[in-house]
Parts: sequence; C-alpha cells; structure tokens
Amino acid sequence: MLEWALRESGCGLALNTGGSLDGLRRLAAGEAMVAGMHIFDPDAGAYNVPWVARELGNRGIVVMTWAWRRQGLIVAPGNPLNLSAAGDLARPGVRVCVRQAEAGTRLLFERLLGEAGLRLADLALADRFARTQSEVAQAVLEGKATCGLGVEAAARPLGLGFVPLVRERYDLVVSRHDAFDPPFQRLLGFARTDECARRAAELGGYDQAELGFVVYNGA
Repeated sequence: MLEWALRESGCGLALNTGGSLDGLRRLAAGEAMVAGMHIFDPDAGAYNVPWVARELGNRGIVVMTWAWRRQGLIVAPGNPLNLSAAGDLARPGVRVCVRQAEAGTRLLFERLLGEAGLRLADLALADRFARTQSEVAQAVLEGKATCGLGVEAAARPLGLGFVPLVRERYDLVVSRHDAFDPPFQRLLGFARTDECARRAAELGGYDQAELGFVVYNGA
C-alpha cells in the first residue's frame, strides 16, 4: 500500500525495502527522510514507539500512523494443508519462506514461533530470504514455499489464501522538520483521498481510520 502510494502520489520519495530495523538505522544515520515501522515491543505492550524512543528519542522525531493491517500466513489457494497457526509450520512437508533479519515481519515471525515453542531451526525453509512482502507471496505462488508470513494485501492480488494471525500498526517515522516538507505532505495528502481508500479496500486487510495520528512526538 505504501509502495503504491509513494508512486501514485508523485511525492518524489524513493523506497528502500531493507526492513523496519534497516529503516530506523538509516534514519538515525541521516540516510533516509522517513522510515516505515511495524515492530511490537512485548515488554512495553506497544508498537514502534518504544524502539524509536530508545534509538532517536532526543532528535525531534515524530511517529504517525499509516495504517493498521492484518498479518498472517500466506498459503496456496484453499489452504490445502489446513495451516492455522505458527505451531503448524514444523509439520513434515511444510516449507516456509522467511523475510530477511532486519524486517519487522521477521521479528514478528520469530516471536510467534517462540510463543509456539519453536525456532527457525525447527522449520524447513525456502532457499532464499524474501526482501519484500510480495516476494513471500510470489514464492508461495511459484511453489518454492508452502507458506510465509505476510500481509493480506500481498496474498489477495495473486489469488492466494490467507490465514490472519495478527493485527498490527504500521507507522511512519520522520523528523519534525521533514514532516512539514512538500514530499511528505504530498504523500499524506494523497493518502487521504478517495482513490487511496479504494485501493486499500481492493488490496484488503488495511484500516486507515487513524491515518496521520501522531503517536509520538520526541523532544
């Protein structure tokens, strides 16, 4: 959804799909203007803000909501293996496509595995890590993996099955100064249009009712 909005809005911002932790690191190093994040902190019981406060708390950073979205298992049409939870992924015959280490989805996946008493080493994995949500879905479509954790919006356009597991908040992290610059404002403006709302509905799994809500305003 964000990739589409960046392109269609004409805001001029380029996208790097390194993952949530990579985006936070690049923002701290001055290599990025905006970072997208969806990392849950179990100790704080909150998304994104604890991470930003620890890493960038004194840099005038703002965190605002982009969307709530559904994450779950992307599976073959009809879910032929009847997968329903992370604990099912250690079954014989299940091959899992996994995101790269710095991706928020990878961190979520490892947390879900831990809650099920599993580790990555307990699973049969696809040959390559996926760099994007779309790559996870493509791996399932091509039969290179039985399933993978990803967003509903990656599964639906390809006609794949989806097993919802988590509703998570995806935020945009930006400096207070850059938040008022034309590129970012143009992106936000476009995100509030009817066109963007229709696209979110088509992709599925998105709730943008809180779009633009500031959830953290650092000193």
